Amino acid sequence: MSGSGMTAGGAPGGTAGGVSGAGGDAGARDRRARLVVTAFYLVQGMCFAGLLAQVPTLQHDLGISDGTLTLILLLVPVVAGVGSVLAGALAPRVGSARLLHVCGPLVALAVLGAGLAPTVTILYPVVAAVGLLLGLVDASMNMQGVEVEQRYGRSLLNSFHGAWSVGGILGSLAAVLAHSLGWSLAAGLGLVAAVGVAVDLVATAAASEDGAPRPDAREAVPGVVTAEPPLRTVTGVPEPAGPAGRERADAGASRAARPPWGPLVLVGLAVTIVYVADSATSNWSTKYIQDALGAAANVAPLGLAAYLGCQLLGRLAADRQVNRYGPVAPVAVGGIVGAAGLAAVTLAPGPWVAVVGFGLTGLGLSVVVPLAFSVAGRLDPEGTGVAVARVNLFNYVGFVVGAGLIGGVAELLSLRLAFAVPALLALGVIALAPAFKVAARDGVASPAVAP
Repeated sequence: MSGSGMTAGGAPGGTAGGVSGAGGDAGARDRRARLVVTAFYLVQGMCFAGLLAQVPTLQHDLGISDGTLTLILLLVPVVAGVGSVLAGALAPRVGSARLLHVCGPLVALAVLGAGLAPTVTILYPVVAAVGLLLGLVDASMNMQGVEVEQRYGRSLLNSFHGAWSVGGILGSLAAVLAHSLGWSLAAGLGLVAAVGVAVDLVATAAASEDGAPRPDAREAVPGVVTAEPPLRTVTGVPEPAGPAGRERADAGASRAARPPWGPLVLVGLAVTIVYVADSATSNWSTKYIQDALGAAANVAPLGLAAYLGCQLLGRLAADRQVNRYGPVAPVAVGGIVGAAGLAAVTLAPGPWVAVVGFGLTGLGLSVVVPLAFSVAGRLDPEGTGVAVARVNLFNYVGFVVGAGLIGGVAELLSLRLAFAVPALLALGVIALAPAFKVAARDGVASPAVAP
């Protein structure tokens, strides 16, 4: 699908006049698409972190034991994995942008639903809905991010994931604000949901301003000959009309171009390790700082905020470093820094050392996941989104392992010792760093456009 950004220069409307003005029009469309996708990343991070930062409050209000809380936290990534698989099946048929526009606001509403659940019995199906929608949005959001990156012809996914980190910081600070003002759980999550729905709807409206060309618009451009199927534009990023015509035209070539599992497994293992650490931080940092280290309720969420803030700083700097040095060195160095941060968390004598440790963890491991999706994009020449959905599954594997492992060790030993597990696993990122070299090979849409 990387070639879809180059044919006819992205001319809108499929007219001869569109070809002559393609550079400026395509650049404006690409910039708009980048902003729209960035907005969805931001809202996803805000909703996710906003809910997780309120886990201690949710546990207290409903009288949930640590064991039951572990099961609830495990439910989210398990069902999210189903959502990711579903997104991989639906995206080639309906378009990843359409999935994103529909499911994005629903995530925010589902998060509010968790705050309104009156009993644990009702909380289970609500949390399952949250997980399913998170999986659908995670996968479709990264499909859109990969497509925009390929149209720009340079590394951009770290900046998209940086927007996710900004949203995560806002979600964490929303929890701090709610605690400081004495708001109820429903009120705190209601604020997050209201902002999330509003931003998603504005982004969807901005995407629709570009309009969509006719199904045969690509074929209507004079002088353009292409073997690819017609395109439809949903978010300003063209997507294939569907796999059926392509398979009828060349089923053998389509089979040969299927994304390979081997390279995806290697980068996926690194993603799993990162999300074990991410799961430990997202699910347990607030509780660890508050219960194990004796911090006040309005200080405890700062661990997650520091993690996401430093993750943001790392991602803002990463695209330039990756474009200059390649992906292997940033991934390897990040593994070292991330392991050091988690070691500091494990050995922390007080809340503020743990906050610093969580910050180092976010800084070190920040680059791994965006580069993994870049690898997936380059290993999917047909641009179906299947490779992205596959890598996204390792996200949830890590989150399941992280939630269960940290919760289990905390029950058997202590929450402090539980953080030693991801600290040791983070060293595995160093060994897996060479697998990211594929992200530097050719295959990205070549014409760069203005940022």
